[in-house]
Amino acid sequence: MADGAENTNTNVKPEKIEKNKSKENKRSRDQKPSVLESHGYSVGRSVGSGSYATVKIAHSERHKCNVAIKIVSKLQEAPDYLEKFLPREIEVVKGLQHENLIRYYQAIETTHRVYIIMEYAENGCLLDIIKRDGKIEDDRARKWFMELVNAIEYCHKKGVVHRDIKCENLLMDTNYNIKLSDFGFARNNMIKKNGQMKTSSTFCGSYAYASPEILKGIPYQPNASDVWSIGVVLYAMIFGTLPFDDRTYQKLLKQVQKPVTFPQDVIISDTCKQMIIKLLAPLKIRLNISDIKSQPWIQQTDTSPADKNNPEKSVT
Repeated sequence: MADGAENTNTNVKPEKIEKNKSKENKRSRDQKPSVLESHGYSVGRSVGSGSYATVKIAHSERHKCNVAIKIVSKLQEAPDYLEKFLPREIEVVKGLQHENLIRYYQAIETTHRVYIIMEYAENGCLLDIIKRDGKIEDDRARKWFMELVNAIEYCHKKGVVHRDIKCENLLMDTNYNIKLSDFGFARNNMIKKNGQMKTSSTFCGSYAYASPEILKGIPYQPNASDVWSIGVVLYAMIFGTLPFDDRTYQKLLKQVQKPVTFPQDVIISDTCKQMIIKLLAPLKIRLNISDIKSQPWIQQTDTSPADKNNPEKSVT
């Protein structure tokens, strides 16, 4: 990472600054133009915030396009995140390059902040589309699902597990292709000499997308847990809702240990239903990432009963 100094105007007393000037100076301090502009980034508006960071759009002179800048405050965030997860995220993304992964360009570190510069996906996230459209028809869901599967299969082959797959982390580029993002909980170098995946013991991700073994608090196979999370994403696309109620831990734990249930008012094909059942299954019978592409729902190209009832729907 590159070090840089951060400038703060200390020549004017706060009580003598007019209200509009105070807001202008606050924006200037938040954007840190002395650091980012020196690297060729013209920072614009905020596009989101999470547990540990805010994200702003910027124009990159070097790349001749808009980029997203993840800004992490060293003063506000949890020490565990700053010392463990953030360095791991930066290390992981350096070695990844796939058409369905958000591309990372650069990391800049200053005294008080870390800036991660990455590809900007201008069409929001999958969760936004589900909220807007409700249920996603088969053809569109199949396309996005396979793009996610391809991204995760690539990561697993590289020895990387994501551990935080969810609709919010599936971004959409200009052509509405899936871009998996946010490797804050990812780990690399997970393949042992015998070719098997190492186990994890840290709870990562969101309760609603977490596998039964994670929720039980036992050492788990993170690649298999990624597959479970993929199943939750597919369910959310097809039904427009999550399969499990995460409002209370005890209720959630009971639900994930039982066969998944489906809303009665949504008609889906048997092949789609079987696909979801095999993903949201106990560890011993859960599909491996490499087996997903051979499943009947993936192989079929005809529309489901739900699609035939909605001929005006089309793939974005």
